[in-house]
Amino acid sequence: MVDFRGLLSALVGAEVELILVGGVAATLHGSSRLTTDVDVVYRRSSENLKRIVAALAPHEPYLRGAPPGLPFRLDVETLRRGLNFTLTTKLGSIDLLGEIGGGGTYETLIDRTISVTLFGLQCRCIDLDALIEAKRAAGRPKDLEVLAELEAIREETERL
Repeated sequence: MVDFRGLLSALVGAEVELILVGGVAATLHGSSRLTTDVDVVYRRSSENLKRIVAALAPHEPYLRGAPPGLPFRLDVETLRRGLNFTLTTKLGSIDLLGEIGGGGTYETLIDRTISVTLFGLQCRCIDLDALIEAKRAAGRPKDLEVLAELEAIREETERL
């Protein structure tokens, strides 16, 4: 089970620059689907990488799906050399995404976000149009399944 409040508190408390995407973003926009992880697009600046490490290190991050005992250390150099990381932590699963489908990086997405308050925490969340585009670009069955619902939400929002 994911401690959404705990994961977001750790990241926001460390002032990590991030954008909520994926299932949490879909839920914030009104989707009824459940999600089992937190997906974030993160800024890849050196300072932000340090903040990510500081936020997650106490929660024992490990590569999701990797065999137990496989050497892994989440540090700035690991983040710098990689791009997207699917991790488990004591607080639950998190996907750290340097980029999402369609070429969406933190810098290209930041102007396509809204400010949200979640568990009393201020966060940036991908806007509904950008989320729909990202789900379509990802093209995975689970992303395509939620598209109809997100498009219906957009249609209803535009009517109001």
